[in-house]
Amino acid sequence: MLTAAAVILPIKSAIADLNFVPTGSMKPTILEGDFIFVNKLAYDLKVPFTTWHLAAWDNPSRGEVVIFYSPADGIRLVKRVIGVPGDVIELRRNRLFINGKAADYQPLGADLQGEISKEIGPESLGKEFAEETLGSIKHPMMKNPLRPSEHQSYGPVTVPDGKYFMMGDNRDNSNDSRYYGFVDRSQIVGRASRVVVSVDPQHNFKPRWGRFFAPLP
Repeated sequence: MLTAAAVILPIKSAIADLNFVPTGSMKPTILEGDFIFVNKLAYDLKVPFTTWHLAAWDNPSRGEVVIFYSPADGIRLVKRVIGVPGDVIELRRNRLFINGKAADYQPLGADLQGEISKEIGPESLGKEFAEETLGSIKHPMMKNPLRPSEHQSYGPVTVPDGKYFMMGDNRDNSNDSRYYGFVDRSQIVGRASRVVVSVDPQHNFKPRWGRFFAPLP
């Protein structure tokens, strides 16, 4: 048992891990009860159980979903990279501008809209959904016109060297860089690439079979 732990725990710490998602800040992309795969070798190699870098070969790109430690309280979070070093980030009524250029927004297809409404249930009522494009990544996002966030308009701010600006896809219900500021590169754990397992906490942790092994946009 101790031998197995001595092998498995360093792998989980430095190479790959599963991250349980307890909140809805990344809806509709990630739901409460999702277990997401974290590739800890996506950007660098760290000393197990630390944030010390042994080697680095890449950096997070705009639009990727990453795991990191919150600069506010050290809790591990999952959000989307919105701004990389040097970017000027601004929100105008939940419309994102990067370096002065508005992000592209398109209506969701009927099939995807129906799938999202089914997955998040009554919470979808009154919400507005769109497909947002960040670089080469297209992903769904949602906002609540009835209860907009106090930071639906924000900035402009310039992302400093070695820092990143993170936001949740659930724009009016996400505690992110609009509240706690930029995230240091050293605090980024890895890239989240897919849902491995999903259960519904509101219905006795019933499996959501359709989300098993689903890739994250």
